[in-house]
Amino acid sequence: MEKRYEVFCLADDHFYETPNRLFGAVDGTPQLYEPASRPAPDGWRRHRSGDWLHLSPANGQTPAQGWKIHVSACLDNAEKAACVVWDYCVSRTIPFKFVPGPNHLFLRNSKYAGRGTSGKFATLYPSDEKQLHRTLGELGELLDGEPGPYILTDLRWRQGPLYVRYGGFTQRFCTDADGTLVPAVEDGSGRLVPDRRDPVFHVPEWVVLPDFLEPELAARNATTTGGLPYRIEQALHFSNGGGVYAGHDLRTGEKVVLKEARPHAGLAADGADAVTRLERERAILERLSGSGVAPEVRDWFVLDGHRFLVMEYLEGSTLNTYFGRRHPLLIADPDPGVLADYTAWALRVQRSVEHALASVHDRGIVFNDLHLFNILIGPDEESVRLIDFEAAAHIDEDRRQVVAHPGFLAPADRRGFAIDRYALACLRLALFLPLTTLLGVDRGKAAHLADAAAAEFPVPRAFLADAVREITGTPQSHRDGTPQGRRRRAERYLPVDPGDWPRSRDSMYRALIASATPERDDRLFPGDIEQFKDGGGTSLAHGAAGVLYALAETGCPRQEPAEEWLLRHTSAPGPGTPLGLFDGLLGTAWVLARLGHTGPALELTERVLGERWQRLGPDLYGGLAGVALALDELSRTTGETVLHDRALEAVQLLADRAEHLPAGPDPLRAPPGGANGAGRGERARRADKAGLLYGSSGSALCFLRLHERTGAPALLELAARHLRADLARCAMDRSGALAVDEGRRSMPYLGRGSVGIAMVLDDYLAHHDDEGLARARTAILPAATSRFYAQSGLFGGRAGMVLHLARTTTPEVAPRHLADQVARLSWHAVPYRGQLAFAGDQVMRLSMDLATGTAGCLLAIGAALDERPAAFPFLPPLRRPQSRSPQQGAETEDPLTRAESVRTSPAHVTNGDSAGRRLAGMRTEAAPSRKDAP
Repeated sequence: MEKRYEVFCLADDHFYETPNRLFGAVDGTPQLYEPASRPAPDGWRRHRSGDWLHLSPANGQTPAQGWKIHVSACLDNAEKAACVVWDYCVSRTIPFKFVPGPNHLFLRNSKYAGRGTSGKFATLYPSDEKQLHRTLGELGELLDGEPGPYILTDLRWRQGPLYVRYGGFTQRFCTDADGTLVPAVEDGSGRLVPDRRDPVFHVPEWVVLPDFLEPELAARNATTTGGLPYRIEQALHFSNGGGVYAGHDLRTGEKVVLKEARPHAGLAADGADAVTRLERERAILERLSGSGVAPEVRDWFVLDGHRFLVMEYLEGSTLNTYFGRRHPLLIADPDPGVLADYTAWALRVQRSVEHALASVHDRGIVFNDLHLFNILIGPDEESVRLIDFEAAAHIDEDRRQVVAHPGFLAPADRRGFAIDRYALACLRLALFLPLTTLLGVDRGKAAHLADAAAAEFPVPRAFLADAVREITGTPQSHRDGTPQGRRRRAERYLPVDPGDWPRSRDSMYRALIASATPERDDRLFPGDIEQFKDGGGTSLAHGAAGVLYALAETGCPRQEPAEEWLLRHTSAPGPGTPLGLFDGLLGTAWVLARLGHTGPALELTERVLGERWQRLGPDLYGGLAGVALALDELSRTTGETVLHDRALEAVQLLADRAEHLPAGPDPLRAPPGGANGAGRGERARRADKAGLLYGSSGSALCFLRLHERTGAPALLELAARHLRADLARCAMDRSGALAVDEGRRSMPYLGRGSVGIAMVLDDYLAHHDDEGLARARTAILPAATSRFYAQSGLFGGRAGMVLHLARTTTPEVAPRHLADQVARLSWHAVPYRGQLAFAGDQVMRLSMDLATGTAGCLLAIGAALDERPAAFPFLPPLRRPQSRSPQQGAETEDPLTRAESVRTSPAHVTNGDSAGRRLAGMRTEAAPSRKDAP
């Protein structure tokens, strides 16, 4: 689970929402600090940007980059600091910005806030090093003694709340090593390079540290762990509150765990910082000493203001790791005996957890944070210990839950031991289907998950029924436990089954339209948290362009108001808006052109071509492969031949980079690696990313499509080479599927996994027979037929498997494979305003976007079940779907008019183009027909 998603769950119960929407008063707390309510001084400008309020002299000249000053502050002294900073900076015409209210400051300093931004309350932009030195001295004296979180990216000025870092003052961007657009500064040669914001202080190599900062750097470097009686050997976990480390006691040789707490940082919902929580944990563990269910305390010390709790090291693994090791639903057809064995093991583990928790309760302690990551299973795979007691409290304190895993978070009316009973109930479901984060959207989902678990496992119905009753508060007498009753509950829960096409299409369409917020400027359709980045609300992956594309591809009615919103919000894109196909302007232009808005599409394209797009990375998502495909398609649909020339330029850039492709063994011949055998880590180190959207397969797709356009044989050869490069990054996983090997995990998905590679293999094999690539495609098939996927999304979940199975020409695919995946999409579904909707990434909230949510599921099911199969961008159907729902073609009570006028098909095969002859070293011939045309 990615912790950064949690903060986006605070402002809305259904969708991920920017924390900026929490800017109103909460529990009587003023929404703004007093200085934030002041008008701009005469001769000054003020404006809001994200969670910052900026003020700058109207006629001042701010340097593009330099040494900036950060002011750290806590919730109780931030308003005072804001007043001091305002008065100081205005009187000296120093541009500055600050966090204008307590809600935003709390979020910046919360437990799972970014470590690189934590503590930063105000930023000052001195004009030169002379003003920097003077400001540090004068403002430092004014704020001397004021507490604040340590700013990890910066160098601290003496012992006060001021910190310094060299970085950009104005918005400038460049691409990093992955081709991602990031904030930039100029290096010594005037070239834009990434403005590093790692949680560690560093001085760029072309910058000289001012003399007056040398003593501060020396003081920082003087603090080490060298004098401790402990050797820290491994970092186990980091959060904004501190780190957790494994090491040894040098005096005894005992293996220990050291847990760190940073003062004033890592705030919980009750305002307690990491130090306060660690002190609570120490007291709780001492009270539990000798119980045998919690680690014993070994030591407690302070280092440079940070507190450290030293505990015994408990052997074993957290319960969540056992899901990947032994859960039987990670393959298509688990043996009934394996299902029975797993069920028996899960029931034993549940009993052991209940006994451990009872021991905690016997000593008057409420655990308050029971979940899969805080349950340690011993080496015998049976015994249980509990870890991480920082949220625990004595029952007499009657404390509400302030830190908890989203999938086990009790309703607000639960207190005391009832909080732990709720978590135990969630554990009963999560041991079989770990999708309990959906309960944060709708607790009624519990019965639906219980019925799904009972259909997969021989688990006693009473075991699950007790869990549902505890979660929902439904009395047993109100539930019908017969098969007919369970079926009626499932039918009542979801408005329509995902496989009941076109009724499911109509319902998803209505959910999408009901979720729209045309009054907002940041996004139209709610989706993943990525939509709150520059350009994310309009993009193909996470924004309005992707939803409109899915609606058009599945024959839904045209949404002119949504198209107008997209046109308005891309007429003047901001400076940080990405340029690429799925993340930025070209993807939006491509969709607008498909919808008939040729003029605005060309204007957007012209903006992109005016940027340094040649510096983008090679990938399909936001890089050159997507650029080439979009430009070529726009050239064909608009008649602008110069766009085809630019597409060939992008293809040439990709071809030039092909010599840097990693070489590797045939994954079907090499022994499994990592947890499956030696060599996995080395393979992961050779290349960071693989798959359709981020790896070489996206370039292969580009070469294939341009081969069809130009007939250049060398492009087909390049496609094969890039496919093999991605396959070299794969390994056989524990289930026997070929998956992308990322070292710590195997990735089967469409976006950055092996199924995305298989999508392009299908297209390549339609052009050219290759036994090795055909075998790899077959080896990937099990990755698309697993019974369980944590997410439903198109790029990173089950919907991507549906899309692949709907279009693949892999001979071993059976109709039931596709039918099963469509049916099990219901596990991830939650009704929204009475319509069918799906959870987004991390399964904490619903999403409507193409990459992670309902629009992507709509597209995938449309590819599987519609008579005119929907197409993924630049990957059209290869043949008719192999399976149809029994309801296929049935009329609904509220049929939707199919908008065929906007449902166009991408061009793929045309006559050879003279521009193709300009590809150096590539012969151009008439484009061949495909072996297996749609």
